[in-house]
Amino acid sequence: MSRRGAMLLGLLGAGAGYAISRRRRAIDLEGRVAVVTGGSRGLGMLVAREMLQRGCRVAICAREGEELTRAAAILAEDGDVFAVGADITLPDDVASLFRRVDELWGPVDILVNNAGIIEVGPSSTMSVDDFRRVMEVNFWGMVNMIQEAVPSMRKQGFGRIANITSIGGRMSVPHLLPYGCAKFAAVGLSEGLHAELARDWIVVTTVVPGLMRTGSPVHAEFRGRPEEEYAWFSVASSSPLMSMDARRAARRIVRAIERGEAVTTLSWQAKLATRVHGVAPGTVSRMLGAVNRFLPVQEDGAPARGPIRGGTLEVPTSVARLTRRMRRAAMRNNEVVTVEG
Repeated sequence: MSRRGAMLLGLLGAGAGYAISRRRRAIDLEGRVAVVTGGSRGLGMLVAREMLQRGCRVAICAREGEELTRAAAILAEDGDVFAVGADITLPDDVASLFRRVDELWGPVDILVNNAGIIEVGPSSTMSVDDFRRVMEVNFWGMVNMIQEAVPSMRKQGFGRIANITSIGGRMSVPHLLPYGCAKFAAVGLSEGLHAELARDWIVVTTVVPGLMRTGSPVHAEFRGRPEEEYAWFSVASSSPLMSMDARRAARRIVRAIERGEAVTTLSWQAKLATRVHGVAPGTVSRMLGAVNRFLPVQEDGAPARGPIRGGTLEVPTSVARLTRRMRRAAMRNNEVVTVEG
């Protein structure tokens, strides 16, 4: 056989092996037991709904009792849902969550780490405690959930873990530094675990979304000049040119879990940004520096306000018009803010 022919056969064999491997990783979600963190609203609730519609039994967890109860009532129309109040930053709460699910349905097959908090504002308005708080939820909460899920998955020789990270975990975005730091850590954890756990038949999927129209700005916390920070963030999260429909994102995430994908990047904007950053990171950093010039500035000596939740802020009519899609998504996805009086 010629050298060229041998190379061609080798490539065909590798391709066939890859295709077979992909088929072996693909699963049917019917009857599987899943846990979705941050499942009481937004993207988490939408992912839970998609999984229910595919025949999963889904436990959703969150800290807010009323919000969680409301989400369970909404999702109950689509299948078997179990709402568990839990703080994922507390290992005892996490252990109790998995124990209760196991008692009801058996061991967890699928874990979706979606819970997270967002703080928006210049780094000069953020304290060390702010960075620590975001890391505690967005990173250490994810670690706690994985540490509890993996032993059982190893024992049964099967598991799926999907970690919702962010484009902010690929490139650091101004005015979102605590969030970005936590998401960079989450990406590293998720990609490393994909390699480590593969031999145990546990597939870890790193999900990298860009901006999505979930309605999340109403729950984000804003510092410095909160009204102005909320304006730019909510407008960006509402624009079809900059953000992805959250229902489509949820379907894509569940499909990635079914297929056992290693990494899935959501939205063409996030894919483009990731590729450009990979080729020319310095250029992207300079571009982000230029963008930062248009973001609100905390003047020297001026008192920084916040944190204030977006949903409690009053904004000009012009901003309200531009954020209609985001606010509609907030109502649809249970992103309701209760004003404390």
